[in-house]
Amino acid sequence: MLALGLMSGTSLDGVDVALLDTDGATVAGVGPAATVPYGAEQRLALMGVLGGDGPVAEVERELTLFHAQVVRDFLAEHEIHAADVAVAGFHGHTILHAPAERRTWQIGDGALLAAEIGIRVVNDFRSADVAAGGQGAPLVPVFHRALASGLEMPLAVLNLGGVGNVTWISENGSLLAFDTGPGNALIDDWALAHTGKPVDVDGQLAAGGRVNRDAIEAFLHHTYFDRHPPKSLDRDEFHALAWELVKGASAEDGAATLTAFTAASVALAAYSFPRPVKRWLVTGGGRRNPEMMKSLTRALSAPVEAVEAVGWNGDALEAQAFAFLAVRSLAGMPLTYPQTTGVPAALTGGRLHTP
Repeated sequence: MLALGLMSGTSLDGVDVALLDTDGATVAGVGPAATVPYGAEQRLALMGVLGGDGPVAEVERELTLFHAQVVRDFLAEHEIHAADVAVAGFHGHTILHAPAERRTWQIGDGALLAAEIGIRVVNDFRSADVAAGGQGAPLVPVFHRALASGLEMPLAVLNLGGVGNVTWISENGSLLAFDTGPGNALIDDWALAHTGKPVDVDGQLAAGGRVNRDAIEAFLHHTYFDRHPPKSLDRDEFHALAWELVKGASAEDGAATLTAFTAASVALAAYSFPRPVKRWLVTGGGRRNPEMMKSLTRALSAPVEAVEAVGWNGDALEAQAFAFLAVRSLAGMPLTYPQTTGVPAALTGGRLHTP
């Protein structure tokens, strides 16, 4: 069936939208995709409710209506009728993720979105997993496995959004997945505070700085890295520690050190793999940062490439994944497994809303 996926990631850059032709087990074809950036006010509004504080209901409604407009414009641009789309997978935006407390919160009104776009909507993908004792993240490994069919294994797919997460795929399709540590969030916040820009554009800040190796060593003593996977993170888990470790650094040195934090945490994550990988495929915004890719290449023992090297669209991958997961949810197929989120048994999830 033709499914639409919508993703608003922890990097707070905007809404990704993509079409996918899938039965929830295989991918028959990929359709168009786009990213619609948030305006400065909307980005600040979302930042203002992180942690579950502030005018959540108001921001949720505005977020949902923004998604609805994104869908309408996207379908109109590509001359696709809403009636031809079987389902939309609506991730919403995570404002709180505390699986140890069995809490995760993605804002986004599925019923309102369904009414606005005239398409069935599946949302609330993480709650069932967290309620059952899972981490609720990452959710994309089953999609990575479907896409990776035919590639040499073992393979690691590294997603660098606000948080980093990895999917390890074996020769027989078994999975291991977990959050590796920070992705771009620390670097983005540092760049915004020191340059007024929400990202380190092309890694230019980091390229002009020097890495503080003592800070890297101290960073890797964070207790998160002692935990065995599966495990997951909130966007701001490392914020206080990282800021303390780069306090007083120049804008350039801080960016270089924070970039190295991410690469070092990925290298540490590789020790949890059952077997070494043949290749790392990198998706998410981090793959567009040349300094990040250089840092990863230095830190990892296998080749590191952007997912475009195998014909995937890294800008669309997460949105495509939620289209895929929405179809699996409709069919009652598992979204998460013990080795991807730590849930006790394979589990479906998501909540269906009809127009």
